[in-house]
Amino acid sequence: MQTEHSFSDILKNQWRTGGMTVRLITINVCVFLFIGFIEVLSRLIGENGFQIYLDYTFNFFHLDTSLSNFIVAPWTIVTSIFAHVKIFHLLSNMLMLYFSGQLFEQLFDRKRLLYTYLLGGIFGGILEIIAHLLFPNLGQTQVIGASGAIMAIFAALAFYRPNLQVMFFGLFPVKIIVLAGIFILIDFLSLGVSDGTAHFAHLGGVILGLISIKNLHSRTNIVTAFQRFIESIGSLFQTLFGKRNPKMKVQKGGRQANFKSDEEYNLEAKQRQIKIDAILDKIAKSGYESLTKAEKDFLFKQSKNG
Repeated sequence: MQTEHSFSDILKNQWRTGGMTVRLITINVCVFLFIGFIEVLSRLIGENGFQIYLDYTFNFFHLDTSLSNFIVAPWTIVTSIFAHVKIFHLLSNMLMLYFSGQLFEQLFDRKRLLYTYLLGGIFGGILEIIAHLLFPNLGQTQVIGASGAIMAIFAALAFYRPNLQVMFFGLFPVKIIVLAGIFILIDFLSLGVSDGTAHFAHLGGVILGLISIKNLHSRTNIVTAFQRFIESIGSLFQTLFGKRNPKMKVQKGGRQANFKSDEEYNLEAKQRQIKIDAILDKIAKSGYESLTKAEKDFLFKQSKNG
């Protein structure tokens, strides 16, 4: 007997089980549809009657590279990396995000994917603002799109596992570092070209991706430190406005469960990453089916971690 599932049930299931990649894609698509809905209403009602809402929507999601305008709307450095206004821009970015995100979650975990995405987008936006300060004749003044954030994810993959082979256009294998090099070269050679693309934002994402794999197993790693900072703010709000949780969890023997020294944290992270790398090397040599059940379970657990 087959059970019928509604479209909303399918979406909810994908949100729960699809990992951070699917969640990021879902958010980007929903923001795109929201902006499109406002634009359609503006055309139907008439600009004079709906212009204020359309302007507010665009101002909320567009990063203005003018420093004076950015200062009064600093949130746009985050909201802009979840927004698109053109369908082909959205599709190309989401395809790249799906490809990069799935690989990234296998190598690391879903939380690191989220914070690399956020920090990569922020780095890209900052570099774009700096570039417009240094080079006033750059034409584009508003930036929107997830490209910088996605380039951070892709660059982190490429620099961390440069020999990883991917199928180029699904036709032939190529090392991921070669693809990254091509993308970086295109963006570099396109700097200053008025093509509607924020090439400085792309390169900002690349820089973050490169930095993000330095001191990977240390709490001083830039993505790890950013994650701890954001989560500490979340914990503070939870403490102030949420339900009171016990301040301490105790294991047998009276030891605190959630407290680890930097040395313990770094050692566990390093050992976990060594095991992941060994499994991935085995996949590269002999294929996924050569893995034992324990290795498959471990890799799956790591990809869903967080």
